[in-house]
Amino acid sequence: MAQGRKGWNFREWWRGRIRLDRNEFSGSFGDMGTDLPLLLGMLITCRLDAASTLILFGFLQILTGVYYGLPMPVQPLKAMAVIMITREYSGSILYGGGLAIGFLMLLLTLTGLLKWLVKVTPKSVVRGIQFGLGVSLASLALSRYVSSEGYRGYVLSSLGFAFALYWMGNRKYPPAVFLMILGGVYALFFHLPGINFQQAVGFALPKTHVPGLEDILQGFLLLSLPQLPLSITNSVIATHQTLRDLFPQRAPKVEKIGFTYSLMNLLNPFFSGIPTCHGAGGVAGHYVFGARTGGSVVIYGFLYLVVGFFFSRGFEEILRVFPLPILGVILLFEGIMMMLFIRDIADSRYDLFICLLVALLVVGLPYGYVIGFFIGSFLYYLKIPRGIGK
Repeated sequence: MAQGRKGWNFREWWRGRIRLDRNEFSGSFGDMGTDLPLLLGMLITCRLDAASTLILFGFLQILTGVYYGLPMPVQPLKAMAVIMITREYSGSILYGGGLAIGFLMLLLTLTGLLKWLVKVTPKSVVRGIQFGLGVSLASLALSRYVSSEGYRGYVLSSLGFAFALYWMGNRKYPPAVFLMILGGVYALFFHLPGINFQQAVGFALPKTHVPGLEDILQGFLLLSLPQLPLSITNSVIATHQTLRDLFPQRAPKVEKIGFTYSLMNLLNPFFSGIPTCHGAGGVAGHYVFGARTGGSVVIYGFLYLVVGFFFSRGFEEILRVFPLPILGVILLFEGIMMMLFIRDIADSRYDLFICLLVALLVVGLPYGYVIGFFIGSFLYYLKIPRGIGK
């Protein structure tokens, strides 16, 4: 066994960071319900190159999994994705916006502003952001995914929920494996007969792209500015706290999260990749379905690489292998996991009040993340109102 100076054992170190076992495989599906609809929506609506999008997305998953050694997946920038889908902007503006927000996050990281924001943000506000995100994910799962295939969808999701609940926390038989088997059997009977796999097969490579100054400026105004508050609150602050909750001895510093966020978006545009981030929900999703190392993210990224290199022509058809009701079950448990973090402030009535208020603002208002962040922080630093304290 290879062993270096001072008794350092590379194999043991690597195994502690990257495992490729059944639990990591199960965890690798934990964020799929969030990512796939956004990816598909942008590919179709904005006419992006599927191979470039999927290959870059998978490549960054693998790099992030190896670099952190934790279930720290890469996600599409949600605000940007929603704006792109609803406004149907061109891909060049998306790539310009990705480059702009990469520079913005790098500036915040290098100046120390990002670290300062994390330091002064009350935990009750972070818990509110996490809780609000959990409610949003669970609501999306129940309102759109579970009901997507009529009565069959309700039956399938009910079976999937029972499977997940029964095997949740089981390290020998991790739940997502059974969910994927159930979904695969369903797809075999109701989806696969209509898929033309021959048209989907074909080798492809990413396309290079150099964003122009006008695209960067437009992307900054139209996409980066609306995205930045969500990125600071969810992609950095809430993700940092979630990692501290789940991996207190291994959680990375906030500057590290800021740097990888920046570097991903400084790389993506030049290979026609979509802007990406980290996310608290993604970490929770991988964790709740069994992941404990970066292996789940490596497996997840490998799936995208395979589809991107060899099946990108039929990505929309390939997705039918993963029935939406099953993805809804995964998304539901991801949301519940996020909401459960509230338990460590439940003893303080005032902290709980702030947390729930922030969560309601996150769920109920446009730009709710930034509004909740400021209002919650303001209330925290005020004197406790009479009747709300402990």
